[in-house]
Amino acid sequence: MAGWAIVTDLDGTLLDHATYSWAPAAPTLERLRAAGVPVVLASSKTAAEIVALRDALGLSDVPAICENGGGIVPRGAAAQPDATEHARLMAVLDALPGDLRAPFRGVSEMSVAEVATLTGLPEREAARARDRAFTEPGVWTGAKAARAAFARALRAAGVTAREGGRFLTLGFGHTKADRMREVAATLGATRLLALGDAPNDIEMLEAADRAAIVANPQRAPLPRLDGEAEGRILRTRAPGPEGWSCAVERILCEAGVAL
Repeated sequence: MAGWAIVTDLDGTLLDHATYSWAPAAPTLERLRAAGVPVVLASSKTAAEIVALRDALGLSDVPAICENGGGIVPRGAAAQPDATEHARLMAVLDALPGDLRAPFRGVSEMSVAEVATLTGLPEREAARARDRAFTEPGVWTGAKAARAAFARALRAAGVTAREGGRFLTLGFGHTKADRMREVAATLGATRLLALGDAPNDIEMLEAADRAAIVANPQRAPLPRLDGEAEGRILRTRAPGPEGWSCAVERILCEAGVAL
């Protein structure tokens, strides 16, 4: 059993896309705890969101990856990261021509009530989602062609626009995969199982030893990834936490890990 760690996306993967519930995965999470297999949360969520969820999931003794790889949340109660990078990102965004800037509305620019309405989160959790340090998720309200021009203009300034489970997320090129091996080293893990459902999970899925693309009927399926043909990456039929549990138990069973 020693050596394995699980690195998982949250929304649409371990958490139900609509309800944010992880109830179907709770028995598997308990068996993983008993087996000593650490579960690393890797999400576009902020550090404040991650800490609250990690505590609720019983994973506070495991580091987590926040804001699409923008930072690592240490074990235990973590302080809010420095927001200098987020301020620099917003300056790049605001320097764009008005016709490109206007159709993008970031979560930090919205009221707590707006974020709650858009995401279905309670207002306390919506407030945590606005507390950005590295990235800016938002909604694009303009034409598709203009969105491509928006992304090109940002890329010229060193900013990437990545599609996630709900939002178009802007950042300085960090990925979950960038942090995955770093966290694995701190855990002493030598084999990694990654799970995700969205384009911003692709690098993480392809970099892991084994991976699962969790079905999300709310979005278009991911393209075929490197590793699927040889069976290193599988796809679930069931969505969200139900699919998550099936994939974890199947892959670890194939690897000889009894849960």
